[in-house]
Amino acid sequence: MINGANTEGLLRELAPRALGAVVRRYGNFAEAEDAVQEALIAAATTWPTDGNPDNPLAWLIRVASRRLANQYRRDDARRRREDLAASWSLAAPDPASGHDDTMILMFMCCHPSLTPASAIPLTLRAVGGLTTREIATAFLVPEATMAQRISRAKATVKASDEPFVLPSPDQRAERLRSVLHVLYLLFNEGYASSSGPDLARSDLSSEAIRLARAVHAALPDDAEVTGLVALMLLTDARRPARTAADGELVPLAEQDRTLWDRRLIAEGVALITEALQRGQVGEYQVQAAIAAVHDKAARYDDTDWSDILSLYDLLERMTGNPMVTLNRAVAAAMAHGPDAGLELLDGLGDRLGDHHRLHSVRAHLLELAGDTQSAIVEFQAAAARTTNLREQHYLTTKAARLATE
Repeated sequence: MINGANTEGLLRELAPRALGAVVRRYGNFAEAEDAVQEALIAAATTWPTDGNPDNPLAWLIRVASRRLANQYRRDDARRRREDLAASWSLAAPDPASGHDDTMILMFMCCHPSLTPASAIPLTLRAVGGLTTREIATAFLVPEATMAQRISRAKATVKASDEPFVLPSPDQRAERLRSVLHVLYLLFNEGYASSSGPDLARSDLSSEAIRLARAVHAALPDDAEVTGLVALMLLTDARRPARTAADGELVPLAEQDRTLWDRRLIAEGVALITEALQRGQVGEYQVQAAIAAVHDKAARYDDTDWSDILSLYDLLERMTGNPMVTLNRAVAAAMAHGPDAGLELLDGLGDRLGDHHRLHSVRAHLLELAGDTQSAIVEFQAAAARTTNLREQHYLTTKAARLATE
């Protein structure tokens, strides 16, 4: 028998493989995804009490296949396909070979008929298993808006009749940017969860790293692919020090750097060094370079904030991303004092909205500036807006400690 937590982790790992196998077999992405979702719900309901089957992946595919068969039987307009549907439900499960279709699924979801704003959420849903709410949070849009976007994307892929195969090298290149962004967001959600009781979800970040390594193996000469793998490794190297024994958040300044994974750091530094030497600098390479500066500092006080600020200046020019501006404000404060950082935050709410990270950074900089009362208000505002319970507890505790000083 397996417990609920183990079931959730197993299903998250198997979901894209099951979907890939069902799409490969029956060809209809939208209907396959609905059927696999139903199979996952059935598994989440029965496995914790009945125990997991001998071949969990085959179980999911078999149940999803039966759902598809039943769907076709109920559709009067498709009665001519009833015999075929019956044969589907009786056929032996496909994936016994252990073939992993996840990469094909990623490139399929990033179809050229979709804009990145639609392709990336669809892929996060299908490959990463993220909820609509989690994806909406990453894109800073309402959940209902994201639900409509994903629904339209599924319909577009269905209408395209996309074959379930890896695209040709030329087609792969045009979809690559969306694929990399999917992996980036998937890693971020695993490293710093947007909601829930845990600070991180290592299953997501590990899967993102696995898939990024697979893309790198297929495209070893692409500097941005190399940069993304480096960024993930350099960031994940700090994971053992990010939480205390009780699971609470430990900020970068207070982390025990002896716990950082030096093997991952060495690999990440080697990869980003190799990528930058190609002279085709992209945003993932710049982010990896920033992570490398952090990781190479033996102590927090040894961090080269001027170097980091210069890299954030470059990254902001490349992306125009308000989250980059937020991080640049922190670097500016550390390099030139809190007032320099606070100045960069002016007006940022117009671009970020009432985001908890904006309140959190402002609180941190106000604390550095000695404005304790304003810092308390901002820490409380940040705590009220985050949906991650560990982060919420950290921010609430910060406000309470400042109030007693």
